[in-house]
Amino acid sequence: MERFGVDVIRPAVVTIDMHRGHLDPHVATMPVAPGTEARTIRNNASFLAAARAAGVPVIHMLTQYTDVSEIRSNPFWRTRADDPKATRKHVERHQLRGGPGCEIMPDILDPDYDLILDTKRRYDCFEATDLEFVLRSRGANVLFFTGINTNSCVLATTVRANVRDFAPVVVEDCVDTMDGPELHAAGLSVIRTAFGWTMMAAQVESEVFAGLAPRREARSGA
Repeated sequence: MERFGVDVIRPAVVTIDMHRGHLDPHVATMPVAPGTEARTIRNNASFLAAARAAGVPVIHMLTQYTDVSEIRSNPFWRTRADDPKATRKHVERHQLRGGPGCEIMPDILDPDYDLILDTKRRYDCFEATDLEFVLRSRGANVLFFTGINTNSCVLATTVRANVRDFAPVVVEDCVDTMDGPELHAAGLSVIRTAFGWTMMAAQVESEVFAGLAPRREARSGA
């Protein structure tokens, strides 16, 4: 079994932007490819259920902006908003507080167990959020990432986790991107080459979660 470079594996699962703004085609401002939503939601729901059964903390990172100025303060995003041909041309409408996109997909959420951190405003989930504090307080050292997008938020967060001396693992069949299969594969390749591990959900469940003492705690528990 992979030991991820640590003496004792203390895992946590972090989902990244598994919200309606990407995964609900009725309201999404930056949707994944049509027809892929159900697979990503289904795979995450199954994986998170296994994590909870093993007592692994589950943390959902939710992008949310107070107003458009928080989006346009990023120079690159400003150029995307001003380019009608850009894949992220709707960035100024994406995840504004109070909008329908600012909801974790219900099928993957257990409100009695999971924790939602809703102050994510950049690709990197650690930037200006409480994520590291929450992880350290729970003793986590191996982080299993799922979510959207493989080649932006998932990649940026994995790089930061590596730099912060966590052991980052991307769950391959629980991540996807609006940018297509080539960039999805490229993101995973970059991660496994220089920053962390990639594994399929079933492998994580059989090799990591199965070895943990079964327990279930409310989200307030450490």
